Amino acid sequence: MLNIIILGITSLLTDMSSEMIYPLIAVYLSSLGATPAIIGLIEGIAESTASLLKVFSGYFSDRAKNRKSFTIFGYSFSMIGKFFLYISTSWHLVLLARISDRFGKGVRTAPRDALIAESATEGKKGMSFGLHRAMDTIGAAAGVLLAYYFITAWKGGYKTVFMWSLVPAFLGVIVLFFVKEKTIKTDKELIKTDKPKSKFNFSLKSFKRLDKKLQYFLLIALLFTLGNSSNQFLFLRSAKLGFSTANIILLYLVYNIVYALVSYPAGVISDKIGRKKLLILGYLFYGIVYFGFAMASAKLTIWILFGLYGIYIGVTEGIEKAFISDLAHPEQKATMIGLHATIIGIGLFPASLMAGILWNAFGPAIPFIVGGVTGVLSAVLLLFLI
Repeated sequence: MLNIIILGITSLLTDMSSEMIYPLIAVYLSSLGATPAIIGLIEGIAESTASLLKVFSGYFSDRAKNRKSFTIFGYSFSMIGKFFLYISTSWHLVLLARISDRFGKGVRTAPRDALIAESATEGKKGMSFGLHRAMDTIGAAAGVLLAYYFITAWKGGYKTVFMWSLVPAFLGVIVLFFVKEKTIKTDKELIKTDKPKSKFNFSLKSFKRLDKKLQYFLLIALLFTLGNSSNQFLFLRSAKLGFSTANIILLYLVYNIVYALVSYPAGVISDKIGRKKLLILGYLFYGIVYFGFAMASAKLTIWILFGLYGIYIGVTEGIEKAFISDLAHPEQKATMIGLHATIIGIGLFPASLMAGILWNAFGPAIPFIVGGVTGVLSAVLLLFLI
């Protein structure tokens, strides 16, 4: 449990740093002259970079039987990305900053999540992931509040927020050195109690050897992601409906508060009733939110939608990882968590790029309708196929 608390503190501090700047990216890029299509391009490349790297960092973490070093390196590189954002003067430099930040996330996430799974008490894996997500999101909420303070009471600009975001990012890396890594069992040690496995080598043949439920879930995740464009479009939509930069930050605060409140109890409930039911609920909430953004015209509606969006992420983010670790072989936990993230990455780039193109061509409603349809369809497939 101590490892989980330490990892939670690291995530709390890192998310405090990241969420100070995240709700400002779209409006900052707009101030630099970037169009919705360029914003979609930047976010698609950045998020895909993170997701595509996760399977490889997970795979090499499993091979090296080392989680901690990968995790420290990843968090450190994300800190460097925030420095690039601070010195940025054009959208090209923002792209470099976002790629650097997401590169770090791609390296650290799968090894860190494997550390959580391996540190969890038997029968409390969902609770452990839920606790981690709750701490992570408390940090996110704190970061949003700090951003609001710097923009309003401090009367600072974007660069003020970007500069101060470096402080918790640095502290998060320092805390991580206190994690104690557990020894990962080898195939020979597991063979008496676990089913032997073949090495996963990133081929269609290896994919077909995976548990059928895991195969179906990974394919459903890909479909879902094709409609899951960057959150920056939620902020841009809010701006177009008349929300100021400060109020957009508060919208994101509502999302993070709900996210933090939901994550831990959702993890505990998933240990008792199963992960599948909550994932179906989460995907349905996502569909509702995106249909809502397509039709929204009143500001009150936007406030409600950001709260519902927090429910979606709270009942899916940690539980998806717990669900995958339930289905994966013990020596493939990090690889499978990373593979899930990589499959998401395959979908994230076209999802965000196409959302920007559809917005430019047909207006803001169409990309959100596409997202709503894929969310509901994914929930239905999860219900009947797994």
